[in-house]
Amino acid sequence: MDTGKIEIIYGEGSGKTAMALGRGLKALVQQKKVVVIEFLKGSQSQEWLDVMKRLEPDMNVFRFERAGCEFEQLSEPERQEECANIRNGVNYARKVLATRECSVLILDGVLGLLDHEILLESELLQLVDSRGDVDVILTGRVLPDDLAAMADRIDRITRIEG
Repeated sequence: MDTGKIEIIYGEGSGKTAMALGRGLKALVQQKKVVVIEFLKGSQSQEWLDVMKRLEPDMNVFRFERAGCEFEQLSEPERQEECANIRNGVNYARKVLATRECSVLILDGVLGLLDHEILLESELLQLVDSRGDVDVILTGRVLPDDLAAMADRIDRITRIEG
């Protein structure tokens, strides 16, 4: 059995999600099924959700968070509740990998879970290591060294002040 590739798109600049979704669209052209799980996205516009809905069933997008604002803006009790929702998203990612539900799994914003200490680095490493033949794309701002060592491809997005 082939081993799926690990791609990481990270950095302070904008465009990480767009790049990851572009990789997902390329996979669709190759007749592959794509699952996207979004983390720490705050609220999304209805227009964006409507466009993503049109890509189903070949590309499915999931969000487990319920708050309509940024994680940092939540009160402590709201954060605790949202952490449980986020953990459900991580558990769903485990299920997707275990059942080989797709060919490409995009974990958009997952590196931010490490920054907020919602997910331990060891848990993310274990999750990615369970990928089997599924290609996994991770996005976020900061890239831990151990995760970088596992990656087949790393793209760093930077903002250039002009």
